[in-house]
Amino acid sequence: MHEKAQDSQNETLYNNSLKNASDKSCPIVHSGDALSPDNQMPHLSQEQVPGQRIYLPTERVISSIPKAKSSDYWEYPSPQQFYSALVRKGWETPEESIETMVDIHNFLNERAWNEIIRWEKMKKCNCNGPKLLRFRGRPQELSPKARILQWASKIFPSLGTPPPFDRHDWTIDRCGREVRYVIDYYSAPDEGDNPVFYLDVRPALDSIDSVVDRIKVATKETFAQLRERAKAARQENEVDRS
Repeated sequence: MHEKAQDSQNETLYNNSLKNASDKSCPIVHSGDALSPDNQMPHLSQEQVPGQRIYLPTERVISSIPKAKSSDYWEYPSPQQFYSALVRKGWETPEESIETMVDIHNFLNERAWNEIIRWEKMKKCNCNGPKLLRFRGRPQELSPKARILQWASKIFPSLGTPPPFDRHDWTIDRCGREVRYVIDYYSAPDEGDNPVFYLDVRPALDSIDSVVDRIKVATKETFAQLRERAKAARQENEVDRS
């Protein structure tokens, strides 16, 4: 399943900030220096960093994503924590853009969770729905699907697509069972002045159950595309006859 986000001035600023960064990946979640086993995130201070010119809010937004180990919901980093993470990674990002970047960071993660919920509705489990157990950023590792797409683009250039600029692995608790999801983040060609992002969200092929779900959804999407093409062909024929 793909999720598309566009038509937002905030996204334009976020995309421009990404273009100015040396590494197009989420600055908050990364695997090399993690302290927390739940989110692979080191402690991020709410204190201003040396050389910081403007005040950044320290308030954190509560997400709609429930935690698996408590009745709480995951919190997004504050603008100050986000900026601290950028500085820590050596990114040069205008401080004036940080709050916008946080808004888009949160927006994309909410979309990712909504896509996971869509997949999970296929399961009809008798519990309070899936909850996020842990997550991990893997920006330097192409997912198997993304790698296959890159190989295919060398053989069929017309099918070529830029590699994802980020990858996350989210592990959910499905009524006591751990299920891993892979999320690839893509930048698509701008539509006018508006940048476009695509999220490719799907269960990892860790089990027969997930394989079956992937086949079901792929088959459904394929037939939906065929029906749309047939409908368009019929409409075109009707126009020609008239």
